[in-house]
Amino acid sequence: MNTDYLVNLLVILISAAFINNVILSQFLGICPFLGISNKIKSAVGMGFAVIFVITTASILCSLVFQYILAPMELQYLQTIVFIIVIAALVQFVEMVVKKVSPTLYDALGVYLPLITTNCAVLGVALLNVENGFDLVESIVNGFASALGFTISIILMAGIRERMEHNNIPKTFKGFPITLVTATLMAMAFYGFAGLV
Repeated sequence: MNTDYLVNLLVILISAAFINNVILSQFLGICPFLGISNKIKSAVGMGFAVIFVITTASILCSLVFQYILAPMELQYLQTIVFIIVIAALVQFVEMVVKKVSPTLYDALGVYLPLITTNCAVLGVALLNVENGFDLVESIVNGFASALGFTISIILMAGIRERMEHNNIPKTFKGFPITLVTATLMAMAFYGFAGLV
């Protein structure tokens, strides 16, 4: 690997994790972000599950696109094929989490199966193809996007845990203050735009 390629991978990593954060910049994956970010423990578990799923989905979808869909000129089927790959992958993750950590499985509840329909997973796979990333670039983009998701959800969980002990006006309690917090986080992450 030459230096330019490694620099390009570093740019993809920083850009996907911070500048083009899937939650706070592209607004993908909002459902689990708002739903599971009540407690840090649940947010960490969801973050690790999303890291595994998005990274693995990026690998599988990239291989399927490069070696099956593109050579056979079936690119128009990419969305359907990617959804099938992601659904199978999430079922596998769900079985593993249920076996390894039943308490985490219970804490994640309905949000673990919702990773199947999490638009962040499909969005990253489609962006890999749209940007013309090769396999390594797809892996880096998938991992960095999932890392950005995890950072965002853990930060939100930490803030929400602290807000439980604050005196918040009645009209802002619950979901409204969560949306205000998410807005402020998105504005803060916008400050990373000048990095690359």
